[in-house]
Amino acid sequence: MKLLLLGCGGQLGWELQRSLAPLGELVALDRDTGADFADPGALPALLHEHAPDVIVNAAAHTEIDRAEREPELAHVINAVAPGLLAREAAARGAWLVHYSTDYVFDGSGELARDEDAPAAPLSVYGRSKFEGEQQVRASGCRHLILRTSWLHAARGANFAKTMLALAAERDRLRVVADQVGAPTGADLLADVSAHVLRRAMHDSTLAGTYHCAAAGETSWHGYARFVVEHARAAGLPLRLVPEAIEPVPSCDYPSVARRPLNSRLDTRRLRQRFGLHLPHWQDGVLRLLDELLAGAMGRPER
Repeated sequence: MKLLLLGCGGQLGWELQRSLAPLGELVALDRDTGADFADPGALPALLHEHAPDVIVNAAAHTEIDRAEREPELAHVINAVAPGLLAREAAARGAWLVHYSTDYVFDGSGELARDEDAPAAPLSVYGRSKFEGEQQVRASGCRHLILRTSWLHAARGANFAKTMLALAAERDRLRVVADQVGAPTGADLLADVSAHVLRRAMHDSTLAGTYHCAAAGETSWHGYARFVVEHARAAGLPLRLVPEAIEPVPSCDYPSVARRPLNSRLDTRRLRQRFGLHLPHWQDGVLRLLDELLAGAMGRPER
């Protein structure tokens, strides 16, 4: 089996290179090696050259505020290019694995949304990602769409890194407390991707859209306190103490793009159909912190 991974240089793409490797021959490309989603017209030739049995699309325009300023580019990368991949996959009889987001929902209420909940995106980013989903489904290709939330990884920028940097410099910090979700590790999403793809290729009735996020929930404020508390307990010298992190509403930090307040995703369909257990968000963040702190304090990782 041959797999073509696109967007291999991002947080998720980096982890997918590891998790997908045991499934077959893996070709991993990003913008610098010919997979430029800003120029989707070049993608059919790329697929013709590699003739994959599986296309895994981890490429996306994920800068949420920037997408408001460049909606055409976000549309091309998040909707047009995945639609083209899906139609090519359908023509070739290939599988497509594609990733989406909780931003396809409006974030109202307090209940976790399942896969059949109506989409109502608040931002250009959310609308472009949902259109990408629609194009994949309309293509008729065999596909897996995995929606996730609050993705993090030690590679690249992330919320935990930002909090640690600020905690080293400040005595007080104000963090949004009315947005709720589940921080989800890119490593977890990559491992789940490999598992569900292997199962689905042997049972095409498993194709479809699934929610994949760590178990439990927290706010950005709760996430920040958890990071600072455990970093201090591990011996990282920080000026900030967890009690000095003040909870504030989203309106205190206006942004270019609207964020959903409720990012809870119901993962029962994924867990039941594939027999999976999704670990608590704290487990993934502790692993992330262990890796970050190993580098910051010059000690080996556990």
